[in-house]
Amino acid sequence: MNSTEIKSVTLRAPCRATLIPAGDLVVLEAGATADVTQALGGSVTLRTALGLFRVDASEFAAFGPEAALALRAGEAPAPAGAFSEDAVWGALRECFDPEIPLNIVDLGLVYDMAVEKTASGGHRVVVKMTLTAPGCGMGPTIAGDARARVASLPTVEEAVVDIVWDPQWTPHMISPAGREKLGI
Repeated sequence: MNSTEIKSVTLRAPCRATLIPAGDLVVLEAGATADVTQALGGSVTLRTALGLFRVDASEFAAFGPEAALALRAGEAPAPAGAFSEDAVWGALRECFDPEIPLNIVDLGLVYDMAVEKTASGGHRVVVKMTLTAPGCGMGPTIAGDARARVASLPTVEEAVVDIVWDPQWTPHMISPAGREKLGI
């Protein structure tokens, strides 16, 4: 079984989740059933009778051992090799919008990325990104995921992800590859 074969789950234990799009942290109770709408980038989006929820990999055990193993198999491998700007872009491509099955780079949410050398020879990476809607409560979650992925790269001493609103995001910012994947 792999992550794309998991279409629904019944929680075997309580599970922390983030309500989409509000961004509120909640606990889904054991016994709840949910449809898996996407399993990308080390998180899962579930649709329950109560709405949409994002569940991080740290909570996959609540799905049971077989489902947890399959979902973990779909996670991106840990970064390896030397630091490069391409590695930063690759890390950002492992961050996904929980409602749209597309990474934040191809979705056009990343506006700028800058790398600075630190005094100790490491790197400070600053990313400017936006969201698809100014009122989206998932901003801190998506930005936190991006920050953690960039920070995990070799020699990154500091990762900063700032959410900006200028220019305002529009669907025209989706990359050609993203448009193809979404069928638009």
